[in-house]
Amino acid sequence: MPDLEKKPPADARPGQEYYVAPPDEVEVLATDKVVDTGTPTSIWADAWRQLRRNPIFVVATLMIMFVLVLVFFPSLFTDTDPQYCDGANSMAPRSSGHPFGFDKQGCDIYARTIYGARASVEAGVGSAFLFLMFGGTLGALAGFYGGLLDSFVSRVAEIFYAIPLMLAAIVIMQLLEQRTIWTVIVILALFTWPQAARIARSAVIEARNSEYVTAAKALGVSRFRTLLRHVVPNAAGPVIVVTTIWLGVFIVTEATLSFLGVGLPRSVVSWGSDIAQARVDIRTSPILFYPATALALTVLSFIMLGDAVRDALDPKARKR
Repeated sequence: MPDLEKKPPADARPGQEYYVAPPDEVEVLATDKVVDTGTPTSIWADAWRQLRRNPIFVVATLMIMFVLVLVFFPSLFTDTDPQYCDGANSMAPRSSGHPFGFDKQGCDIYARTIYGARASVEAGVGSAFLFLMFGGTLGALAGFYGGLLDSFVSRVAEIFYAIPLMLAAIVIMQLLEQRTIWTVIVILALFTWPQAARIARSAVIEARNSEYVTAAKALGVSRFRTLLRHVVPNAAGPVIVVTTIWLGVFIVTEATLSFLGVGLPRSVVSWGSDIAQARVDIRTSPILFYPATALALTVLSFIMLGDAVRDALDPKARKR
């Protein structure tokens, strides 16, 4: 126990004295725990670390990878031509090499279910890409520069907001004599881009007021370069999340248009067309179950992926 030196203050009253130990007799204790800050990581690295541990993301990714294999390599699963139909096989039950049987036209249901993934997924992915690039770009420019550009983009977006997607797609598709997969992609992206623009504009407005943007301006970085290198990478998360979710919506919309007969032509194998042809026999045959199940599982996988990415990129939306 070191000797304590009594040092009362000048205006101390009786009982208010305090004691100070000599410096050379005070033992300096080591800290109990050393905090290791480690190497700082970006929001994308943190998101990827969380996604890898999310079972929903893993299951959705495996399902999507399987669907992509169907799209690009359908011959790995069947060697039957989906366009070949034999009337003698009309409504024939399942047999060897034909596990789902035949429809009323004598077409192999299994082959059409496998090849039907291509049209639906191509329409969904293509529409989501245009949705992201066109709407995200306009929203980012409007949110960063503001002024007249922001007002113009906002007013145009409000016009498209007032037009229902399905109604507009049905009307325009009926007016077109030649309908292809690109026609569906352009129409779906044309009437949904305001959704991406709205999200991108809000994210960019929030990011442009950050300290790193102020630092970039102080260093003399041009506004456009600041937008590309600093604002867009930090504001892209919400736009990617909404694009992933809308991808499933696009697949359903394409199938709905084909079901109504105003989507892809009958010559294109599509889940929506097969569901439309099978609906009349729903009480006597389960052939509608196969394309409908494939469509539902594909859409579910993209919705699950969107939810997982949202939880990883948006801390406020993370499940406790």
